[in-house]
Parts: sequence; structure tokens; C-alpha cells
Amino acid sequence: MLASLADAPLDDPHLVYEPKYDGIRAIVEIGPGGAVRLWSRLGNEKTNQFPEIVTALQKWGRRRKELLVVDGEIVALDDKGEPSGFQNLQGRIHVLDPTSGKARAAEKGVRPLFAVALIAFDILRDGRIDYRTRPLTERRAALERIFARTGSPLLRISRQVRGDGRALHDEALARGWEGLIAKHADSLYKSGKRTPDWKKLKIVQEQEFVVGGWTDPRHARSYFGALLLGVYDNDDLVYVGHTGTGFTEKELARVMALVAPLEIKACPFRNRPKTNERPHWVKPELVAQIKFTEWTADAKLRHPVYLGLRDDKRPSEVRREDTRVQRSASTVQHSGSRSGARSRPRSKGAASSASSASNVVDIGDLAEQLTALEKARRDGSLTLPDGDQLSVTNLSKVFWPTLKLTKGDLFRYYVRAARFLLPAVADRPLVMKRFPNGVAAPPFYQHRAPQAPPGVRTEVVSVVETRPQIIGGSLKTLLYMTQIAAISQDPWFSRVQHPEFADYAAFDLDPSEGVPFERALDVARWIRDELDALGAEGVAKTSGSDGLHIYIPLPPRTPYDAGLLFCQIIATVVAHKHPRVATVERAVRARGKRVYIDCLQNILGKTLATAYSARASEYAGVSTPVSWTEIDEGFDRRAFTIETAPARFDAVGDLWAALRASKGIDLARATRYAERAGAGRLNGDKS
Repeated sequence: MLASLADAPLDDPHLVYEPKYDGIRAIVEIGPGGAVRLWSRLGNEKTNQFPEIVTALQKWGRRRKELLVVDGEIVALDDKGEPSGFQNLQGRIHVLDPTSGKARAAEKGVRPLFAVALIAFDILRDGRIDYRTRPLTERRAALERIFARTGSPLLRISRQVRGDGRALHDEALARGWEGLIAKHADSLYKSGKRTPDWKKLKIVQEQEFVVGGWTDPRHARSYFGALLLGVYDNDDLVYVGHTGTGFTEKELARVMALVAPLEIKACPFRNRPKTNERPHWVKPELVAQIKFTEWTADAKLRHPVYLGLRDDKRPSEVRREDTRVQRSASTVQHSGSRSGARSRPRSKGAASSASSASNVVDIGDLAEQLTALEKARRDGSLTLPDGDQLSVTNLSKVFWPTLKLTKGDLFRYYVRAARFLLPAVADRPLVMKRFPNGVAAPPFYQHRAPQAPPGVRTEVVSVVETRPQIIGGSLKTLLYMTQIAAISQDPWFSRVQHPEFADYAAFDLDPSEGVPFERALDVARWIRDELDALGAEGVAKTSGSDGLHIYIPLPPRTPYDAGLLFCQIIATVVAHKHPRVATVERAVRARGKRVYIDCLQNILGKTLATAYSARASEYAGVSTPVSWTEIDEGFDRRAFTIETAPARFDAVGDLWAALRASKGIDLARATRYAERAGAGRLNGDKS
């Protein structure tokens, strides 16, 4: 199972966090009597290369009677016995007999090869139990029970924290780790799949590159001057830079012996690069691990340093890994999450988070591209921050006739709001309500996306469909939906990894015609009071139209039905206590001049417009998170529009982060509350 390079919050009760160990991935089989085999992720056997690990596993597993399979990382250890970088494994991964290698090195007075250890982080099988079909929390408990006390410093299990990875992230920064892995606590083990259930949060820029050539050495340098590096873009090898740094004399000789037999006449790169010294081209068969400071504006590596060659990566799999969105989005999502539900977070922390988040999207550049195309009244392509392209059309088309706001205005809003909105829809199936002729013309719904362009994530959500749906979370997906005139972003309450479990439940407060918005604020306060009695917390937002939404975080693995029942209980109590203002009557005629508390969106496949979504309301409203202080004091819902809302988001930060940070309500307390409320109602108690 492979991790995706993607954004993830640093404090999320649904996630666990582990260090990203910088070594060689290994599947370990321990058979009856301690028979041991090690396999790389490509299926290459590594047993003979790490005899000390094999010996330790054999000693520990000699009493086992059934097969055990674990997943882990083989890492080099520094002189303090702590995991170190991939570079320290370089002299080891190509040695078939490391024992004799150590002996030769000692004879020549060269530093011996680094000590190594196995760090296990998952369990796949224990005898007849296939743990891959069980959630990560259960697999982790089994791994700790079986493998935590091996008696050998060479056999370890990964560090792991749940819910709050900020301290681990700070340690990663201080110690120069490559990054963290964030894993969904309920994720199943999907062999051979790269899924968003596991996400790489990179700190140091480091990845693999394909070697496409070398240059002649300068002056007294031996063998070669630099390696010429590339990544694949579809079937093309694209040149990204060169490196001559990080080589010892011994490594120069070893690499030269490997590249020389691969020399060819034709340049393997899509565009022939200019080099300071004469280039030599090679078949793109070698993969190098490179550390660097950043990507330049022209998509080249800045300050690349060679760490070593890898034999566990296929050249054809090497793509550019752009971490800009991931790092900034993580910062945004972790900001403001500790704010009290009733306070308005205008703290320095919230402001700095919003400021640092500006790197998530190059706002100015994208807005300028959109404005230039719209003024020229022509179609074209947007260049996204990661270099990807998206075709856009009809930017000058009027979507809000009364306000003279165009499709281009909607695009510019979503560019500015993306850093707040994308975490709210990440991994969630989306339902599209499309307005191809603007808000004054009839819309239509679209659930499926059979022909989305490359880079727009689609998946089959098997619980309801056999055809793919769009999955939220990326800038290209957001802007593609804008291009096809899906004005709002309407996600499921669950994520695609576990569509049957809702992450939250919601009250939709819908004032009848002629009922002022202030009555919806009254009902919101009464719901807040009932939640307070339960020790629960709600997070509120405007609907972007006439109403108000209150979301309730649910504990992991909560079925939709449980969230629906919880909301129905609260709604019924509020309507019973305040019958002149609130109602749960579904029939429109029976509601009268009251606020309808709608709980029926808490059903699998149903949706509400997400926080930060634009709406097709006549005033171009935005579904805007609001604090309980604002609800107590009152506000004008029409003040939040696609023209005004972005400045508010920059000022107050991500109020919606509180929903993602919560561990969820106590459903057992809700059951006791329902019993008490039912008894009170039977006794006519309206207090």
C-alpha cells in the first residue's frame, strides 16, 4: 500500500501520524520455526542483503507456528542508534554480502557500513487472519501485541500518535526528517494501491529522479561532472536539472560504472537541455534519490544534492512531487482549530495562518490569467500552480444578471477561497448542480462524471453507484466544476474511503417565506443550548441563501442513521419547547410562519453546500462559517457574497477547522438525553 503526496491537517481525530522513515520499504515474511524472507515493494528479494535483521527475526520468530507478514522500512542507524537518512544506506543496498564488505572496508581503513534496523508499521497476516480487511486501528493493536517486544534493538515498530501530530511535526522540523505520514485511522490495507487513506507530508524536499545522462568532468574531477535528471510527464522524460554534489570518489566510480554501459546517441529528454560541459546520454534506467531546496519558477531543481541510487523504484513511475499545496494547506487546517466555539478567532495565530496559507494558490497569477482571458473575450487554458493546465470557456458569460456578475467572477472567487474550501471537501464525493445559463435559468443535477479531464479525481462509490463520481480536494477539480457551471460545492457527509460512515450530521434551518432571518438565529441559539446540555459542540455557517446550517461532529465509524436520529431528537425537543417559532413538520403547508428544522440531509448520498461554497442565490451568497458570538449578536446574511467573503476569510481565518478538529459527540449521552426529553414531554414539561 502506497501513500499519496497530498494535504492533511496536523490535528484531526480521524488521523494517526508517523515519521516518514527514509529507507527501503520491506515486506517481511516470518514462517513457522523462524524462516525469514524480505521483499522490496517491487518484489525483489532482499533477504541476503540484511543478514543481521534476518538473524534477529529468526531468533525472535523461532517459536512461531504460523506465517506472519508485516510491512515496514529498513533504515540506517546513526551512531546514537537513531534512524538516519537514505544516503547512509547507499553503500549497503547494492552489496549482496555485507559481512564480507565490512571486512574489506575495515582492512582498508574505511568507515564500516552503517548499522541497520527494521521498523515495522503494519501487519498484513497472522496465520489465517488476513488483517488487510481490518481497520488500521485494529491492525496497529495487533502489531503492538505481537511485535512490540522482540528483545532486539534491530526490530522495532514505528512511532505513532493519534489526533494531534503537531508535536511530531515540530520534532520533524527540528531534526531534519523528510516528513510525516498521516493515515486515516479506519483505513483498510490496499495492497499495491496508492490511496489518499495514507498521505505523505513532506518537510524536506526530496524525491526520486531518472538519470538521463552525465556531463564531462571539469578540472581535477574524476569520472563525470554531473548527472542529468528528469521526471516523466506521461510518456515524456522532462529535464529538471543536474547535480554534481553529494558524491564521494568511490561513489563517482561506482555510478560511472553503471551509467557508461547505458550510453546512447539520442537525447532521452523531451527537450534537449543546455549543459556547461559535453553531455552523454543514457537509457533512462537508473533512478537517483535527490535532496533539494525548492522548485524554481521554470520547473528546475534548486541546489540539488545526490543521496544515492535506488533499485526499488521503476523509472516509469517517477513524477514530479509538488509539495507546495500540501505544506500550506496543513498549516491552514491546523490554525484556529483550538478556538472556542463561541469566540471569534482574530488572534495572531489565526491571522498568521491565513497569511501563510496564501501560498496554497498563486492567487495573483491565476486571477490575472482569468481577467486577461475575460477581457479579451476568448477561451483559453489556465496554468495551475503545479504546472497543470485547465481549459476554460465563456468567462464573460453573466451568471447573476441582476448583479452583472460573470462566470469569471465565480472563478476568481474560488481561486481566493480555495485554501479554505479544499480541506472541507477533500476525499468527499460531490454532487453537481449545474447552471450553464446562469442562476435565472433552470439548473440540472449531475451525480456522475464519466469524462472528467486528467487530474480531476473520480472514483466509483460502490455503496450507491457503479459509475465514477467526482471526488473533492484538489484545485483543478474545484476549477473544473466551475468551468462546467457547478456554482456550489455539495459534498457527502462521508469520505470516499468509508462512504457508509458520516463524519458529521447537520441541522438545516429553513425559514418559511416571510419569516425573517432573525428567527433562524433564535432557533440556532436554542439548538446550541440543547447541545450545551449534552456537552456537545456545533459549528455554524450561513447557507448562502436564506437559512443557516449547524454541523455536529460525529465519532469515527458512525452510521448515517445515528447522526440522523441524533438531529431528529434535538430538533423535536426544540420544536416542542418553542412551537411558535420552530417546527419539524415536513409538509410546507403545515409549517406556517415558522423555521423548519430539516434533518433529512443526514442520509447517505444527500448533500448540503459546504462551508465556503458559492451559492446560486440572487445576491451571489457564500455559505460562510460564523461564530456563536456573531449568532448571539446578530448579522446580515446578505453581507457574505462572492465579492466580499474572501476578505472576511483572510481576516478571521478558518472557522470551519473546528469541525475537523473535534473528536465527535458522545452518542451515549445523547441516548440518555433523549430518554429524559421524552419523559419530560410526556409530563407536559415545556421549561
